[in-house]
Amino acid sequence: EPTVRTELMEQIPPIAIFLQESRPKFPTAFFEYLMPIVVRYLTDVNNQVRKAGQEALLILLEQDLVSQSDIENKVCPILLDLSAPDSDDEYKVEAVNIICKMASMLSRTTVEHMLLPRFCELCSDGKLFQVRKICAANFGDICNAVGQEATERLLIPKFFELCSDSVWGMRKACAECFMAVSYTTSPEVRRSKLSPLFISLISDTCRWVRQAAFQSLGPFISTFANPSSAGLYIREDGTLSIRASMQDVNSNSCQPSNNITLISSSTNDT
Repeated sequence: EPTVRTELMEQIPPIAIFLQESRPKFPTAFFEYLMPIVVRYLTDVNNQVRKAGQEALLILLEQDLVSQSDIENKVCPILLDLSAPDSDDEYKVEAVNIICKMASMLSRTTVEHMLLPRFCELCSDGKLFQVRKICAANFGDICNAVGQEATERLLIPKFFELCSDSVWGMRKACAECFMAVSYTTSPEVRRSKLSPLFISLISDTCRWVRQAAFQSLGPFISTFANPSSAGLYIREDGTLSIRASMQDVNSNSCQPSNNITLISSSTNDT
């Protein structure tokens, strides 16, 4: 019964945490018994079971309970198969979504060598606009996961494609994550390539794209500032914040000394 398998998946993370805490007594139980179940359920015929399996996998990754070898030899191959060009549409959409979510939890080397090539292919998927939409909405996270060199060499050309996509929702998603993409690039790329690209979005024929671009204008401009002098930085949750200087704190004791959030990360459209 699918409901039984779904319930089983929901119990996997707490069981895995217990086994990790009791590892001297159960040194290999998780890797031998639980991890194969999680991997198998990523391809279950029932979508609720697959969803539960994906959520369990993310929790396990967040808790750092999955070994590097299992990630590279078991998890990534499954996701690459599910996101292949000839894969079922529903499986492909789910796979690209999980790839984007787990990218920030994996090592840069694993993401760049195993997942980045497929992500670049999916950005140009001509069959499913939903796949391109997920890629566009999570583009900033992928850039942050692989760093400046891979972003400028492989991802910026794909970002240009998405920013000129015929579906306006794609261009809007690009405008919303523009600051995160810009933050990962060098000042020269920011000035010579991203600035003209942003102008095209802020002049887009669709008002929803223009509105999203105008909302991202300030954050995009902030990426040109010198962080050491401006105090601007990107927090782990994707928000742009500013560190209050000691002079400002001392001049007004009523002001809180913790970080001031300037913008909140944009929500993804469905």
